[in-house]
Amino acid sequence: MMNKKDLVVISYLRQNARETLTRLSRKTHIPVSTIYDKLKLHEHDVITKYTSLLDFSKLGFNTRANIVLKVDKNKRDEVKDYLIKHQNINSVCKINNGDFMIDAIFKHIKDMEDFIENLEQRFDIKDRQVYYVIDDIKRECFMSDPTVLEIIG
Repeated sequence: MMNKKDLVVISYLRQNARETLTRLSRKTHIPVSTIYDKLKLHEHDVITKYTSLLDFSKLGFNTRANIVLKVDKNKRDEVKDYLIKHQNINSVCKINNGDFMIDAIFKHIKDMEDFIENLEQRFDIKDRQVYYVIDDIKRECFMSDPTVLEIIG
């Protein structure tokens, strides 16, 4: 079970995972050794990955879309493996009814369209919906404000 101190530490890490333990200690008034112990306790359990959020357009990847795929249930594992291994797929989620929602990132719209066409030819895609992402308005912010941790209750 997580206590309030655990949640506060995690909240500050959600803001900046590169924050030093010393600075975290100053902000939270929790000893460095306690923060270190809490991080080690929760790594690979609650904390599954430390990562960086990127502005892909500044790297030349100007096309991003969320794609929902309805796949024949006999092909789901094959499609999942293909999506996981594909270099332009940022995230793959299994959603209701065993379907997939993917976050795909490409340099050009044509590359995205070629990917979708190839996907439809290769697998039995029953339906697809493509939602092009124009701008990230809010991203990866849940539990990043230690002043609103009462939502955890």
